[in-house]
Amino acid sequence: MATVTTPTRAPGGVAPVGYVSAWSRWANEHRKWLFAAPAMAFVAALIVFPLAWTGYLSLTDAEGSVRAESEFVGFQNYVEVLSDTDRFWPAVARTVAFTGVALLFEVVLGMAIALLLWRPFKGEKWVRVAILMPLVATPVAVGMMWRLIFDPNIGLANQVLGWVGIGPQPWLAGQHSALPTTIFIDVWQWTPMVVLILLAGLTSLSDEPQEAALIDGASAWQRFRHVTLPLLMPTVIVAVLLRGIDALKTFDILYATKGRGGGSFHEVETLNVYAYGLSFDYNEYGLSSTVLILFFLIIIGSMWALTARKKGAQR
Repeated sequence: MATVTTPTRAPGGVAPVGYVSAWSRWANEHRKWLFAAPAMAFVAALIVFPLAWTGYLSLTDAEGSVRAESEFVGFQNYVEVLSDTDRFWPAVARTVAFTGVALLFEVVLGMAIALLLWRPFKGEKWVRVAILMPLVATPVAVGMMWRLIFDPNIGLANQVLGWVGIGPQPWLAGQHSALPTTIFIDVWQWTPMVVLILLAGLTSLSDEPQEAALIDGASAWQRFRHVTLPLLMPTVIVAVLLRGIDALKTFDILYATKGRGGGSFHEVETLNVYAYGLSFDYNEYGLSSTVLILFFLIIIGSMWALTARKKGAQR
């Protein structure tokens, strides 16, 4: 006959010794989420409320002041913005061009520099410090510094060109040269960030595949193309994801170098600069919120595409 063992009660009539409540078991199993829950809730509140408020403003005709009375207009702002071929779509094109070209140069140069720093050499610490110097300054300070360097009259860039017999260039002052110049400034400042990410990925790679390829007689280019790059591809996609999303949102360098409206002819006006002008120059909060919501969807779509590509590379 089976016997039933009754748990021994602790002194004072408290819960039996060895008794664990269902809540305690659940909390123990999900403790990592419970500890992170307050921080996650705080971050969610910081993201959800501004996004929800911006989405609401995008459906109204708010202007002049966010406290002023506004009427619900539905998707009228979206129709107006999406049909704007003078400012919105050119700003989209500049945003894509700025991000794509800057990202291409930053990844290529970052990969080249990371490969040079991969193997130890004499004085490598000083070289790394010099390469990382652009990251120390804020983007606004960098923009102002390069604005002085590229000044058509007193800038150092045109003086250097004059020493080699080349005439002065408009640089930031030119309607067609301003965007490439700002792309150069962005590449100069943010390539070191890509170098750090790729260098961390390179140092984590095993030496065995490289040694096997070297024994098989593979050249340096063949080892890079068929061994190093495939193994490093997940890290490359992480660098592209982080830097690409950041480049899409670039504002400070553009505003510091060209000011309001991205220049007299809006030559560097990206979606961020365009939305800023609608809000703080014209007080068109409904239209500005619409542009920001569309910009947010573009960023989310880009993140989804890059994340899907990263998962495919890891398989």
